[in-house]
Amino acid sequence: MGPTHCFLPKPCITHLEMGNKTQGSALVAAIFLMATSAIGPGFLTQTAKFTGELGPAFAFAIVISLLIDIGAQLNIWRIVSLKSKSATEIANARLPYLGHLLALLILIGGLGFNIGNVAGAGLGLNLLLGLEVPWGAFISALLAIVLFSSKNALRGMDLLSKVLGILMICLVLYTAFSSNPPLGAALKNTVWPDKVDFLSIITIVGGTVGGYIAFSGAHRLLDAGIIGPERVGEVSRAAVKGILLTTLMRALLFLAALGIAEKGLMLEPSNPAASVFVHALGAIGGRVFGVVLWSAAITSVIGSAYTSISFLKSLHPTFERYLFRWIAGFIAFSALVFLISGKPAASVLVWVGAMNGFILPLSLGIMLLSVRGARYSRLLQFIGWFVVAVMGYFALKVVLG
Repeated sequence: MGPTHCFLPKPCITHLEMGNKTQGSALVAAIFLMATSAIGPGFLTQTAKFTGELGPAFAFAIVISLLIDIGAQLNIWRIVSLKSKSATEIANARLPYLGHLLALLILIGGLGFNIGNVAGAGLGLNLLLGLEVPWGAFISALLAIVLFSSKNALRGMDLLSKVLGILMICLVLYTAFSSNPPLGAALKNTVWPDKVDFLSIITIVGGTVGGYIAFSGAHRLLDAGIIGPERVGEVSRAAVKGILLTTLMRALLFLAALGIAEKGLMLEPSNPAASVFVHALGAIGGRVFGVVLWSAAITSVIGSAYTSISFLKSLHPTFERYLFRWIAGFIAFSALVFLISGKPAASVLVWVGAMNGFILPLSLGIMLLSVRGARYSRLLQFIGWFVVAVMGYFALKVVLG
């Protein structure tokens, strides 16, 4: 029997003990966990905001983002699978305390996102049920904590990600159809944009694979034991599918917002995404957006907490022994910060996405350093370093103006 790896507290299921059906389910779960972790309140706000500002030209940013996202995530998922270790362990094996630095960066970005996620969940229940936003946030955080307190926490997380992920895509597809967007202008701008905006690119890349997000599915597969050279093909395909699923959601929301913007209707600066649904669907649009927002927020709360704490697991035995308690505590702390500080503005959610865009070249660079000199695809290494260079350049452009 070959070596196994257990990323969860004992007892766990290794890849040698899992049946084909269970393995396939874990792959799908990783895809949806990554996608729904990315599709949070910030994702919705960023997409609507930049569509309102750039119009059809935002299509080019989505295409560039797709290419960068695939290059980044494909490398990260493959490296974690091949090394059969968490990202923290991989980085520390390359250079002492490098994994600690990576974990710190991920925690900062993950916490920033999660405060916005909790706020988004509260606003979603406010739009859907009329609850006060703080109460909606409290109830949503409590539900997430209860999920991680159950015996089948990971199974519940997987199921919730799949069901709510499919629901969101269906609702946004209907909204995009209802807004009647100018498809010709959008298609033309995918290859010949009227304007190129670097901040929009770095922000949506950060919101898709920045910070903890690119590692969420990889660590989920590690938990499931889908690791090693013999599984790299499956892992690679799952990585690409996760990005495609996320991009589909962004493209549909972009088209929905574009249809509204091209009609000359204004998107409310404080909540541009909600304006899209209200203008496209009328009176019921607010409630439909409430469902989408809450679904996006609660799945991101779960994905952010799970992935952020997974980076601490190898640093001290207490994180492994009380893994789900730490995850629940992370959620509780995020909710507490929101309840004390108040609702994050749309600009804050965009800023957090940009911050994670800055973290991406650092985290991806650390992962690529871990396979330097090893038997690893030179083409993928080149693509990975190209992504690091491009995102680093975009980050400098934003900083230097």
